[in-house]
Amino acid sequence: MGQVVAPKSLRSVAAFDPMDERSAGVSGKKVSAVASLIAVASVSSGAQAQQSNLPPVTVDAPVERPRPTASKPTPDQVRARNALRRAAQRQQAAQTAPTTPSGPADANPYADPAAPYKVDHVQAGGKFPEKLVDTPKSITVLSKEVLEDKNATSLKQAILSTAGVTLGSGEGGNAFGDRFFIRGFDARNDIFIDGVRDAGVSVRENFFTEQVEILRGPGSTFSGRGVAGGAINIVTKQATTGGSFYNMDSTFGTDQTKRVTLDVNQVIDPTLAVRVGGLFQDANVAGRDYVTDNRNGAFVATTWAPTDTIKVTGNYIHTELTGLPDFGVPYYRPSTASTAGGPFPDFGASRRNWYGFVNRDFFRTGQDIGTINAEVQITPDLMISNKFRASRSTQNYIGTLPEAPSLKNPLSASTLTSNPQSRFQITDVLANQTEATYKFQDGVGFKHTALAGVEVDRERSSIDRYLGLTSEATGIPSTPSGSPTNTSVFFPQNTYLPFGIPSLSGLPTKISIDTVSGYVMDSANYRDLLILNGGFRYDDYSIKSTGYAANGAFGQQSAEFLIPNFNLGLTLKPLPNGSVYVAYATSANPVGAEFDGTSTAYGGLNPTLPGGNTQIFGPEKNKAIELGTKWELFDRHLLLTAALFQTTKENARESQNITAATPASQIPVGCSFSPPAGVASVSCITAGAAYRIRGIDLGIGGNITDKWSVFGGLVLMQSEVTQSLAPSANKTLYPTNVGRPLANIAHESFSLLSKYQLDDTWELGGQAVYRSKIYGGTLLAANQGTSLPSYWRFDAFAEAKLDQHWKLKLFVNNIFDKRYYDALYQSAAPFVLEAPGRAAYVVLSARY
Repeated sequence: MGQVVAPKSLRSVAAFDPMDERSAGVSGKKVSAVASLIAVASVSSGAQAQQSNLPPVTVDAPVERPRPTASKPTPDQVRARNALRRAAQRQQAAQTAPTTPSGPADANPYADPAAPYKVDHVQAGGKFPEKLVDTPKSITVLSKEVLEDKNATSLKQAILSTAGVTLGSGEGGNAFGDRFFIRGFDARNDIFIDGVRDAGVSVRENFFTEQVEILRGPGSTFSGRGVAGGAINIVTKQATTGGSFYNMDSTFGTDQTKRVTLDVNQVIDPTLAVRVGGLFQDANVAGRDYVTDNRNGAFVATTWAPTDTIKVTGNYIHTELTGLPDFGVPYYRPSTASTAGGPFPDFGASRRNWYGFVNRDFFRTGQDIGTINAEVQITPDLMISNKFRASRSTQNYIGTLPEAPSLKNPLSASTLTSNPQSRFQITDVLANQTEATYKFQDGVGFKHTALAGVEVDRERSSIDRYLGLTSEATGIPSTPSGSPTNTSVFFPQNTYLPFGIPSLSGLPTKISIDTVSGYVMDSANYRDLLILNGGFRYDDYSIKSTGYAANGAFGQQSAEFLIPNFNLGLTLKPLPNGSVYVAYATSANPVGAEFDGTSTAYGGLNPTLPGGNTQIFGPEKNKAIELGTKWELFDRHLLLTAALFQTTKENARESQNITAATPASQIPVGCSFSPPAGVASVSCITAGAAYRIRGIDLGIGGNITDKWSVFGGLVLMQSEVTQSLAPSANKTLYPTNVGRPLANIAHESFSLLSKYQLDDTWELGGQAVYRSKIYGGTLLAANQGTSLPSYWRFDAFAEAKLDQHWKLKLFVNNIFDKRYYDALYQSAAPFVLEAPGRAAYVVLSARY
């Protein structure tokens, strides 16, 4: 029987293998059925065409191939998939970002572009190479979008609306300015700009700021001396070759506020970009008479990357803040314990009362900061960087402290002493940091990011004071120094008194600190499941102080310490989007480390005068342990953090005033002397006190939905003086300091910033801030019986996008005009710093 040949059309179908999984995904049965139908149709068609009958044709369908068994993706595949997903999100954010045609060139490089309230990395990438979710340390980062929505134009405004940080006032021989307490410990000299210490107390603007990083807990390994409760790092705006942009913000508000900022980035060529910015502000202060807050400044930054392996950046910042200073309002302390005391505005005095003198008082705070940073990628795994900084900061002011109210009956007749406070301080810093970062993988499977560095710092400060602060008016009761003692608490009548021209004493106290540091750190990541990190730092610290006594006697004092510190951390990742960690760290505060103190009672190093105390105690030592967890939720656009912490301070310094009448039995060891002739008392240092702070730290930042952003935190603390050699400041109320909580800090604090995008045009937002009661006292112990009340404060804002380039924003700060206070002076009869009242601002922004 002969073979029958199928028609050509059928042969072509039968030859095609539709089950090849690379070209089709249908089953063999379906293909067999289709082939049969086509065969029948073809045969039928051929029969009709040829008028002949053909025998049936059998077509064998291909055999179905078995599908591979689904397998769980490997960690490398998960990382690759997540990287692709994040890249797509960044691209989508770039395409939809409300920026200029040049794209989001002005975006914060550290933040999540799809959720700018959430920051993924801190600036010091070598010291903190992992994402924040995998870093075993509590770090709160205020991105530039958070700063904008808080309407925080200064570091003080940004910090005081953040949980866990409170403000201190200038004390004794300390300067007035940015003095913060982090987790209950003084951090006034633990402020950094781009990772370099900004020595000395200053007042810092935000117009050149990209983001503010608050590193909580001891961190001497990362930052050097101090850093008992934490540190603050200001990240400056840098030039970018990603694109040119031209930004301007104009603010008009209550209290005659006028403010303009400019921010321009120009790409010269693909390897070179220049960024410049400017600031002008002319403003009064809401709720306060006479006080002014005027500012101007400029910055320039450059980025040059001639090759893929070399990058050189540089910037220069100049700021100048001027006006009439506000040194607070008096504190009412009744003679009987049955009546609670408090700030005088809470007892009928006008909250607007200003107790200074228009013809004498002033302030000028200036900063000039220049930085050059070079990075060379020696190999794909090895990078060398060198950062050089030269800066000068100036604190120049005369202010009036409303002290020692004389209580009268009726209370409205009470008077106070208008005590002058002055300072002319110049702080110069030269610093150089050289670091090498090396990435490698060991034989076990750990991926290491190792860093080694050497830092050399030279810090110099000259602190002088003004003379001739006595009023020229006659018939005004005053102290021997000329301070008026008859200023009315309720109706200050001496505001326009005439004064002579003040002059500097010409006898400054000079402080010099030289530090040479070496440090090594390593972060070892095992397949994103286990991360180990640790570091060690060794500081060679030396300080010298020279100065003059009131009688003209010259003295000097010096000290040198070799200070080791270390940190350890262990992070476990149960899921790719979360971590659980435990960390331990140490730090040390050598004498004089705060750098603005001229008194041993306030952290300074007194120049030793003839017959004075020459004993120098070792550094205060701090230890901290922290147990925490961090999670990225809602498609990893929201970061939640929680931590339990304990920080202890040992060998803490205390101070007592020794007079000629002090019994020998009450003179501490090391202070067995009497004040020299002509000196009423001498401050004697003792060491051996100890403090402890425990607490919980909760944080949130990012997007809950595409339209709802939140940022905030809650910090709850317990503090206690565990050892003290000095007597209580008020033995009637507290026989001893031991067991007392710490002063000058809020033990409970909360803040939450939230905004919602209603549509493509409108956004609405607001902020709530809570601070618990703050106790007053000396030597950090709450032992004066004074306090500031707790408070809630609420802010709101609305933003309208007018078009692609313009937007309008309305802020109302302190909506309910809450009367509250930021800090109180360390004294039995303190004055307190009053916070601004309600204020409204309109901000018109241009983005090109």
